[in-house]
Amino acid sequence: MLCEMCGNDVVATSRIRIEQSVLQLCPACAKFGAPVDPPPAAPPAADGSERRRPVAAPARPTSGRRRLEERDLYEEIGELELAPDWGQRVRHAREGLTWTPEELAKRLNEKKSVVLKIEVGDLHPPDALVRKLEHLLKVRLRADPERSATA
Repeated sequence: MLCEMCGNDVVATSRIRIEQSVLQLCPACAKFGAPVDPPPAAPPAADGSERRRPVAAPARPTSGRRRLEERDLYEEIGELELAPDWGQRVRHAREGLTWTPEELAKRLNEKKSVVLKIEVGDLHPPDALVRKLEHLLKVRLRADPERSATA
């Protein structure tokens, strides 16, 4: 059997609780946690009949925490693409705030050259940078392609 902590191949392992995890550990690693007692076996019925099934534990009270659910981020943001004039929008918003390219770069944690390339349209920014720009400059850089095609 393999120890789940050190990976050594040992003859026997024991169930040990370390913090909130129960692992199968070798005797050398078992000293790092507390042994988990095996569940008590139900005594055999005196009349030789079938054993009763254990009663299910009561449901845990739900806490105020929200359950994590899988979600599709692409579905939430929809089919948005960068607007055709996104570079100009960035430059006009920056100038409206009276910031220099250096100041915007510092606030975005990027280089000045990146900001200048974005404003010219030479650099297609990654989604994370688009979100930063939209949030910081309070401007919309993404547009629905269906609306722009029909308009």
